[in-house]
Formats: sequence, C-alpha cells, structure tokens
Amino acid sequence: MTQTTSPPPAGRTSARRPRIHPAWWVAAVAFVTIVGAAAFTAAPGLLVGPLHDEFGWSRGTIGVGITLQLALYGLTAPFAAALMDRFGIRPVVAVALTMITLGSLGTVWMSQSWQFVLGWGVLVGGGSGCMALAFGATITTRWFDKRQGLVSGLLTAGGASGQLIFLPVLAILIGEYGWRAASVTIALVAAAVIPFVLLLLRDYPADLGLTPYGASQIVPRPAPATGAALRTVRVLGMVMRTKAFWLLAGAFAICGITTNGLIRTHFIPAAHDHGMAPVAAASLLAVIGIFDVVGTIFSGWLTDRFNPVVLLGFYYSLRGISLIFLPMLLSSEVHLPMVFFIVFYGLDWVATVPPTLALCREIWPEDAPIVFGWVLASHQVGAGLVAWMGGVVRDVTGSYDLVWYAAGALCAAAALMSLVMPRSPVTEKQMTPA
Repeated sequence: MTQTTSPPPAGRTSARRPRIHPAWWVAAVAFVTIVGAAAFTAAPGLLVGPLHDEFGWSRGTIGVGITLQLALYGLTAPFAAALMDRFGIRPVVAVALTMITLGSLGTVWMSQSWQFVLGWGVLVGGGSGCMALAFGATITTRWFDKRQGLVSGLLTAGGASGQLIFLPVLAILIGEYGWRAASVTIALVAAAVIPFVLLLLRDYPADLGLTPYGASQIVPRPAPATGAALRTVRVLGMVMRTKAFWLLAGAFAICGITTNGLIRTHFIPAAHDHGMAPVAAASLLAVIGIFDVVGTIFSGWLTDRFNPVVLLGFYYSLRGISLIFLPMLLSSEVHLPMVFFIVFYGLDWVATVPPTLALCREIWPEDAPIVFGWVLASHQVGAGLVAWMGGVVRDVTGSYDLVWYAAGALCAAAALMSLVMPRSPVTEKQMTPA
C-alpha cells in the first residue's frame, strides 16, 4: 500500500470493478481473431480447383503454396509468443493481420505460381501463425487465474472451427463470383479486425489496474523479455535429446497430416471427383467445425480424469479406422454414413490437443508452453507436407484413395507411439549435458 502503483483497498476495488471482467472482453476479441485467422487459412482447399482451371497449374504446384502456409502457421507459433513478450500483444497481432490482408489481396492480381506461394504461403501463413494456439495460451495465462481450462478449450476450438465454419461462405462466393471474391473478402475481414485489436486488447490486467479474472491480487506487469527467441531455440535443442519429444511430436505431426493437411485441404476436391458440389462438401466441413467445439471441450474433461497416453491411443486408432473407410463413403450425394463420418471426425478433430498439452506439462514442467509450441510446429509441418504430397498423388494416380489408406496406416503408428511414450518428468538440468 505504500507504493504509488499499488491497487486501491479491497472495498474500493470491488466498487469500481465492472460487472463483466475485462478479461472476458479480451478473450472475446482473441476468440474472434483466432477464428478469423483460422478461417483465412481454410480457403486454399477451395482454391485448388479454380486455380487449376484458370492457370493450368498442377495440384502439386498449388500444394507448394499451401504447404508453406501450413508449415509457417506452425513454425511461427513458438516465436510469436516471444515477440509478444518483447513488443506486446497488440502490435504483433496488428502486424500479423496486416500481413494476411496484403497476402490475400495480392493474389487477386497474380499470374504466376510463385506469386501464390509468396502471398498465400509466406504472408498469410506467417501472419496467421502469430495467432495460433500460442496466442490463445498467452491470453489465458495472463488474464485468467480461474477458468483457464474453459478459456483455453474455447480458444483452441475456435482455431479449428474457424477453418471450417467459414468454408460454406467462401464456397458460395467462389461459386457465384469467382475465387478472387473470396480473396478480397478475406483481406477485408482481416483489415476490419485490426481496429478491435488496437482498441480492446491489452497486454496485462495490470495495465487497467485490475487483477486477473479469479485472482485476489494485481500481478505487476513484467519488464519486456529479452532473449526469449534464443531460449525458444535452446529448449528445442534440449528436448530433441529425449525420446518422449520425438514420440509426441511424431504423433502430433500425424494428427496434422490427417486433419489440416488431408481433410481440410483435399476433402473438397476429393468429393468433387465423385460428383459432389463444392458448396455441399464445404458444408460438410462446416459440420466438422461445429462438432469440433464439443469434442475439444469433452476431451479436456476426459484429460483431467484419465491417462492422456491412453486417450491419444484411442483417438488415433478410431481416426485411422474412419479414414480407411472414407473412400467407400464418397459419392455425389450426402448420405447417412457420410454424415456419421463427418460428425465423428468433428468430435475427434482437435481432441488430441488437451492430452498432448497435458503430457507437455507433465514431462517438461519447466518449459511446457515452449515445448508445446514446437510440438504444434511438427503438427503443421506434417500438415504442409501432405497438402503437397496429396496433390501429387492425385496428379499421378488420378485418385485420392491411396492417400486415405496411407493416412489410416499412419494413425495406427501414431496410436502406438502414444502408448509407448515415457512419462517421467524431465527438467532442464537433466537435459543439459554435463
């Protein structure tokens, strides 16, 4: 109470405290930003056909841009949190949204495939990566002392669902006005979010003289962190010497292969190969996004009560079985077995995130957020590789069937990798060579 920056007495703090804690407004802006950023990365699945028809580019060529976008979405995440510690949340997110605006808008005038790689791969991929799960984890940690599980679950679900819920809207735009209309719309939406970020996002509750939600004391704003990026790389070098990291990152890479890389990117063109209209296929992916919210929250509830490695083994096994049956379900019309597949895949889409994050906290308690950032990077690198390879297989064989079967086999490997994972805690001292 003797310091000039001390909070007011308890009674006065209570009287001045707004009915809705600003943490929820910050979380709401973060949710909208994450949903939007994820939606921006969803469009390439709809662009494969139109770009192929207009420019004559092969699906493999188009896949290079999509691969780079997905890879940067993951590789940027570990460093984005370090940038937010150094420069603040608002400038980093505002710059990221500006990158998405420029990247998406720039594709309207492109004529060469390298321009697609630069605009959608580099600018949209790097910008959206700054608003991946690391951004949600930063908001949750700084602004909430209680309800962290609920908020992190909602923000995680928002990231995956945003990729899918916007697909029918973009599909209709492309069908009615062409692919450029979708690119312009994405650019305008990204630009429209920037003012809300600048006005409503704050770095810490202490900036407003408030406690984090559920806390009893104000947490002082820390000094800007320096050397955070170097520590991010150093932690990667240490955890790469542990068996658990390779098993966890390998399994999560397969998770990325079978979600963002495969279903999100290639489901619509694969369904179109069987005569299904793009809008209908995009609507099915939107249903995945809706059920993803339920599945993610329920998976978090299960993770608090059951062994996370068993949950991962269960999730990957069921996902692999469903992918093997998918080629038999694709047709020109939506039928009941396909609806069942879509609902199941929605429940399982990012159900792997809560147990994967729990294992990071359990095995690497000192560096869990950074380790999870690198595990997430493996997820996106895997997604990027199959986004390209899936297109190449379709170009060579004329069908996606081989891709579905291979993905099912990989899920079996991910289940086994999860079940044999060592769970003993590892500290930095143990990982540092003598």
